[in-house]
Amino acid sequence: MGDALSGLTRRGWTFVAIGVGTALAAVLAGERDLLRAGILLLLVPLISLVIALRSRVRLKASRRVEPARIAVDETATVHLEISNRARIATGVLLVEDSIPFTLGTRPRFVLDHVWSLFRRDVTYTVRPVVRGRYSIGPLTVRVTDPFGMVEIHRPFSEVGHLVVTPAVHRLPPVRLVGEWSGSGESRPRAIASAGEEDATIRAYRTGDDMRRVHWRATAHHGELMVRREEQPWQSRATVLLDNRTAGHAGEGVDSSLEWAVTAAASIGVHLSDRGYAVRLATDHGAAVSTAWHDPASGAGDATASLLEALAVVAPKREASVGSWPDLLAGANSATGLLIAVIGRLDEQEARLVASLRHGSTAALAVMLDTMSWTSMAARESEQARLHNHAQILNSAGWNVITARRGDHLAALWEHLGLQRPSAAASQPEAGVA
Repeated sequence: MGDALSGLTRRGWTFVAIGVGTALAAVLAGERDLLRAGILLLLVPLISLVIALRSRVRLKASRRVEPARIAVDETATVHLEISNRARIATGVLLVEDSIPFTLGTRPRFVLDHVWSLFRRDVTYTVRPVVRGRYSIGPLTVRVTDPFGMVEIHRPFSEVGHLVVTPAVHRLPPVRLVGEWSGSGESRPRAIASAGEEDATIRAYRTGDDMRRVHWRATAHHGELMVRREEQPWQSRATVLLDNRTAGHAGEGVDSSLEWAVTAAASIGVHLSDRGYAVRLATDHGAAVSTAWHDPASGAGDATASLLEALAVVAPKREASVGSWPDLLAGANSATGLLIAVIGRLDEQEARLVASLRHGSTAALAVMLDTMSWTSMAARESEQARLHNHAQILNSAGWNVITARRGDHLAALWEHLGLQRPSAAASQPEAGVA
């Protein structure tokens, strides 16, 4: 009963108090007409309360967010459907939706003439400026009566979800030092001394199609031989993103980490559009660091999964350069193109990063001058440190470019593709990236 009476407004409590006082005075004075007036004053808010309580349980609300995934500074539309399934009027509805403050102020609507079997569609838009995964809702509806006696809150549990991915910049096509690393039997191989024919056949395996049997080779080898399956070469690229708190400077959307995330997204999409299977490696959990986003499954799907992984990357205090070798571990970790977007390093960390380039792996680094993201001007010592660390990576065969606040990624990418460090000069080129 107490919860129900809490729905009375100040006006409603005023009517109740006056009604009770009038009724008591009428009883003491023996005035029946005055008693009727007191009872009427008391009944008006109570009847309004009963009607509101009855109608609120028949309200129904649903939502959908279109599209469910957008980039920063794009617009998404939230559709709300509110219906009154009761056969009596509800009164005025005050609708308020809960959204994170980064999406703007809470939208509020007033719906009047809410009659029986009423249905109303309400829409509003959000334009996020910060990437992330957001929950929109729950919806809160305040039911009021026409006399302003009652105001009852009806919360709904349903929420919608919106994924805001980092901005993607178009990068120019450049030729990068790299290699085609493919699985399957069509990879480049040394041709045996017996000739090219031996390099294109193999022994029969249970389940092989008999139409692939190579009869001349079978007669030559004395066992059943089949033609090798032709599988397309596949280029692989790993994008290593530094999300160490200590490796970055600045705050919010104007931080070096946000620049790094945007760079990783742009590079990943650029390579995926050109047929690379792209893996994101960052100290943010196995689900992000081990998944290959393969365009063979559909370029849109590969790009979407990569961007959704980047949408939730956050700075981590416990992240360490020492964990990066484990992030790059795997069956295919030592092949393909390695691109690192890295923040501030010390000399020991720079040497560890340099060692991540294994054997034939081609490696490129975008090294951030994090001092440029602070109010302090970059000192000569900081510039010398950056130069020294770049030399450490260059001597290990990395292509290195330094990025500063305000630099355009497209120009840096083009310049990065033109570089040819001496340790990598003999590497075969991977084609247009």
